[in-house]
Amino acid sequence: MKLIDYVKQVSLEDFGLPFVHEATWNKRLRSTGGRFFPKDGHLDFNPKMYEKLDRKTFRQIVRHELCHYHLYFAGKGYKHGDADFKRLLREVGGLRYAPASHPSPSYCYQCQSCGQLYFRQRRVNLQKFRCGRCHGTLILLPSDFSCKNQP
Repeated sequence: MKLIDYVKQVSLEDFGLPFVHEATWNKRLRSTGGRFFPKDGHLDFNPKMYEKLDRKTFRQIVRHELCHYHLYFAGKGYKHGDADFKRLLREVGGLRYAPASHPSPSYCYQCQSCGQLYFRQRRVNLQKFRCGRCHGTLILLPSDFSCKNQP
């Protein structure tokens, strides 16, 4: 099913209102699930969210953007902080925030003195950096550790 057809279907089923503008994929979106453009009424969606998340969660993202859309054209508060937006989002079961799409940290370090764990996406110069808690030396844990203990 094409994206535009899916958005039209969700709009009719969950809002009882037609969606009459464009819906497109936007590969440049990083941390957001979608975006509403009041100027011309079209919606952009993050294709990575569609690929990585289950269909139920993606439908909640579509609902979120449709809340902006329908409230704007109804002349009501369509921004995140507006009471109308929050109320409608709760009624239709949309997501308030997009799920984190950034990768989990790749490097795990542990202090040799106190055992404090540090999770980083980039490598750390072990000659330069020390433990922030006890100033002990850090070691890089094996890659199979995979940061499972991350808080």
